[in-house]
Amino acid sequence: MKVLKFTPVLMLLVMFVTSCNTVRVASDYDREADFNSYHSFAFFKPGIDKAEISDLDKKRIMRAIEGTMSEKGFEKSQSPDLLVSIFTKTHENINIYQHNPGWGYGWGWSPWYWNSGFNTVNRTSDGTLYIDLIDANTKELVWQGMGTAALAERVSKKQERINEIVSKILEKYPPGSEK
Repeated sequence: MKVLKFTPVLMLLVMFVTSCNTVRVASDYDREADFNSYHSFAFFKPGIDKAEISDLDKKRIMRAIEGTMSEKGFEKSQSPDLLVSIFTKTHENINIYQHNPGWGYGWGWSPWYWNSGFNTVNRTSDGTLYIDLIDANTKELVWQGMGTAALAERVSKKQERINEIVSKILEKYPPGSEK
């Protein structure tokens, strides 16, 4: 019987923990682009400079992209086939949980029971990272990946979280390579 009472709490905890770690990704691409002809990349500095995040976070993202692209067999080059640009958006979620059983007449009322309840406020920040891959010759966007996830609170976990987000986004590149 105790197991039945404990199971909903455990399931709620598992859902909370896994929902914080998920990265929601999507991608789109030019159907006429020849993705087999791309073998090298470089960062598109004018695009990256416009991203509204700290320079340290830009470096973290660029390191993660460089590592993931290298794992996929791409080479960083001075005369690249692809230019990589990023931009970001953030959204703050404020959740207010209000438990106020109150007092008064009705079911379970007792003149000796009065409870003002409790309120909790939870703030989380979701960030969306867009990775644009631009054909270096035509200067046209050929692929865009987007990932949305809860941001890391502690600085010590930032690079790890950014690596995870970038890896999930770039799983979808090149088109048709998804697992």
